Amino acid sequence: MSQAVPAGTKWWSGGKSPYNVEYGKLMMWFFLMSDAFTFGAFLIAYGTIRFSSNSWPDPNHVFRTFPVIGEMAIPLAFVSLMTFILIMSSVTMVLAVANGHANNKHEVAKWLGWTIVGGFAFLGCQAWEWTHLHAEGAWWGHNPFMNIDGTQSSTNFTNFFFTITGFHGFHVFSGVVINIIMLIMTLNGTFERRGHYLMIEKAGLYWHFVDLVWVFVFTCFYLF
Repeated sequence: MSQAVPAGTKWWSGGKSPYNVEYGKLMMWFFLMSDAFTFGAFLIAYGTIRFSSNSWPDPNHVFRTFPVIGEMAIPLAFVSLMTFILIMSSVTMVLAVANGHANNKHEVAKWLGWTIVGGFAFLGCQAWEWTHLHAEGAWWGHNPFMNIDGTQSSTNFTNFFFTITGFHGFHVFSGVVINIIMLIMTLNGTFERRGHYLMIEKAGLYWHFVDLVWVFVFTCFYLF
């Protein structure tokens, strides 16, 4: 027999409104929405130029090298490694947030540390890629790569590549700095004294956003 629902109880669980969101978390969502519009504008502009051009450089040719090994038969091997590192850092961030909910200081610190390592690893990979492309003559205003049909390509390719990946890299760097601050606060017992790890969850929202944006950047520049 079903239990009677007390008068005045809302349809959602426990009578707690879904609109009862903590102020800081709500503001983080607003910030991420505005940032998504910025990334969206960049990628829409890139897509407009990319698909209005008669031809474009082949990403399998441009991004064909791997540190130490050199050119590889498997295309996009290095950027695939970069993507894997960033995705795994998102997994470790999930674990940090989950342990924050359980008020487990030691585990939060451990998984935040691994997230920071993943962020630095990704930035190191991106720095190597930029350095390698620059050594080949690619930079803002310079494009040494021919179009896939053999014609001379414009600088639109390199201009968009360095601008958008650089903008994303800045976000990754910002996320690493935020996570370092969260780690220091965790080790100092700041969240234990507060009785919650809500700041870790806010940092996690930002980090997951950065990872999600990379999926779109990866798709636009490396697959098409």
